[in-house]
Amino acid sequence: MTPDLPDSDHPAGELPDPEWPVRESVAEYETPWFTGGRDRVEQPDGSEKDYYWAALPDAVVVVASTGEEVVFVEQYRPTIRQTQTELPAGIVEDGESYTTAGARELREETGFDPAGTVLLQEVWCSTGLLRHRRGYVFAEGLTPCERELDSNEFLEVTSVPIEDALAVARDPPTNDATLEGLLLAKEDGLL
Repeated sequence: MTPDLPDSDHPAGELPDPEWPVRESVAEYETPWFTGGRDRVEQPDGSEKDYYWAALPDAVVVVASTGEEVVFVEQYRPTIRQTQTELPAGIVEDGESYTTAGARELREETGFDPAGTVLLQEVWCSTGLLRHRRGYVFAEGLTPCERELDSNEFLEVTSVPIEDALAVARDPPTNDATLEGLLLAKEDGLL
C-alpha cells in the first residue's frame, strides 16, 4: 500500500479555469444535497448557450478486501425504489482526502477498520450534467470495530468471495460506482 496521496489538483468545490468563456454563472436552486444552476458559455463559433449543472460534494467509494472476500453493503435506494448490493461509499468531509474519507466511511458503514488505504482513481462523474468528483479507494487489513451509521443509513453488511464480487455487482439493480470500483481494483491486481 502507498501512503495517503494528494487526491486532486483542485480542492473540493473548485473548478479549473474554463477553456470557453463563461458569460454568466447562476445557482438557481439549492438543497441540502446539491446545488443546481446554469452557465451561459461562449462556444468556439461565438454563439452562446446555457449549460445546466448540478453540483454535489465529492464522494468516495471503498473496495474493501479481507484477502479472500470483498465487503459490500445492501441498501435501499429510494431514488430508484430498489435495494442494491453495493460498495461502501459516502461524502468526503471538509479537509479529508479520499483515502481518509474511505477509511472513515468503511468503519462507519461496515464496522471494519482498515490497516491501509490507497487511492485507485479520481474521476468526474456524469460530466454532461454533474459537477461531482468521486474517488475510488482500496482498503485492506480489516479489523472489526463499532459501526456508526448516519440517521438515514439502514445497511446490511455482507461479503462475497473475490472471484464472485463482479458477478454480484452486475446483478440488477447495479450502479456505476460499484462496477467501476471493482474493475479498477481488478485492473490494478488487487482483486
